[in-house]
Amino acid sequence: MPLLFIAIPLVELYFIIVVGEMIGAFWTVILVIMTAVIGVNLLRMQGMNTLTRAQRNMAQGQIPAMEMMEGVALAVAGVLLITPGFITDSIGLLCLIPASRRAIIHFIMAKASVYTSFNASAGGFQQHQHQNQQDFHSKKPGEKKPKVGRTIEGEFKRED
Repeated sequence: MPLLFIAIPLVELYFIIVVGEMIGAFWTVILVIMTAVIGVNLLRMQGMNTLTRAQRNMAQGQIPAMEMMEGVALAVAGVLLITPGFITDSIGLLCLIPASRRAIIHFIMAKASVYTSFNASAGGFQQHQHQNQQDFHSKKPGEKKPKVGRTIEGEFKRED
């Protein structure tokens, strides 16, 4: 992880220099600023749309789970868009497009299928792997994909 904090700025700097050699330093700076401004405006619009959908779902008594995940993706997009560079701006813009944002969320959720269960003897929550990854990927053609979700197990005892 610490390597990313060194590698990403170096790669961004390399691409900024390459683009600067092609179109000039002034236009490169203008392009970096324009992508940030356009991205932040798109972020504001997408954020309001997501918030509206979340409020509508809550008003209908539904949990706005996808909207919450989209909110996280939009926050990541915002950080990527204000970071100067073309690669981070490209990834940030991908997070702003609703179809690609949902595809990224579904991909991450499929890879991170973990559920939390309460273990009273351990005195807290523990993470457990939900399913065998080999079973998940070895399905036959035409077979439905197994549902991936979260299960919270525990015991309840009322003491009055």
